[in-house]
Amino acid sequence: MKQILLTGVSGFVGSALAKTAYRKDYIIRGLVRSKSKSIPKFVEQIAVGNIMSDTNWQLELDSIDVVIHLAARVHVMQDTAINPLVEFRRVNTEATLNLAKQAAKSGVKRFIYLSSVKVNGEVTQPEFPFTEVDEYVPVDPYALSKYEAEQGLLRLAEKTQMEVVIIRPPLVYGPGVKANFLSMMKWLYKSVPLPLGSVHNKRSLVALDNLVDLILTCVEHPSAANQVFLVSDGDDLSTTELLSRVARALGKKSWLLPVNYQMLELCLVTIGKKDLAQRLCSSLQVDISKAKKLLNWTPPISVDEGLRLTAENFLELQSL
Repeated sequence: MKQILLTGVSGFVGSALAKTAYRKDYIIRGLVRSKSKSIPKFVEQIAVGNIMSDTNWQLELDSIDVVIHLAARVHVMQDTAINPLVEFRRVNTEATLNLAKQAAKSGVKRFIYLSSVKVNGEVTQPEFPFTEVDEYVPVDPYALSKYEAEQGLLRLAEKTQMEVVIIRPPLVYGPGVKANFLSMMKWLYKSVPLPLGSVHNKRSLVALDNLVDLILTCVEHPSAANQVFLVSDGDDLSTTELLSRVARALGKKSWLLPVNYQMLELCLVTIGKKDLAQRLCSSLQVDISKAKKLLNWTPPISVDEGLRLTAENFLELQSL
């Protein structure tokens, strides 16, 4: 039975990953800031406070076979830090590499790092999805900190016996999703008219179950060693299509007004919502053929199934 050290075990992805890993008979040791009763009893909780660049992990790494590193300082729309890049690097780059170096010294066989599609960029052109071999150095502080962590991990893999796997997901949705996806569901649930009926972009998403499945595939598969993978549901949707399908999953009629998307984009940029305009109107697609070919992996659930599970959880919470 493999022992997994999991950071971010209390988070959106981490909690789902821990449950699935347990059902597959893995032993899970979860790093947490402080112990919590909300974390399942099958997780051995280890309270470590904040993950820092000088944290000593010797005891936590004892007998661990695989580290899955999910914990991160996440991207936020309006960062209040005086120097966001310094803060992102401190957690996402320096603390990650500190953990990885100690893992290698402790004899950990594989280190799986959850990165971000933002390492590839923010926008794709039609019929030109991102691939793992694209050469791009991001300028966004969050993405740059993830990119630098990736580069450090790959160099570490060259110098040590520890194998590294890097996974770059796009937007992740599923039961318990927060942030913009949750806000979107709330608007649709209330049947609020939205000016998003004529957006013909294409965006890749990944259902929580599909991301968890790929991560656990990378725990075992020999061909995952020292590789970078993009992940998605394999079914890209326009903003209009996504809203329509989510509304259907919620059992609601979507009221999507056919406003010209270029006019919508211009209006949002004019009022200082450039990031929102990009997310709603631009395309961002990823090519998952590498994971399919190298790992013989396919997403286990469809977009509609992922949206159904997400909507059911949302509706259940509304009834409480």
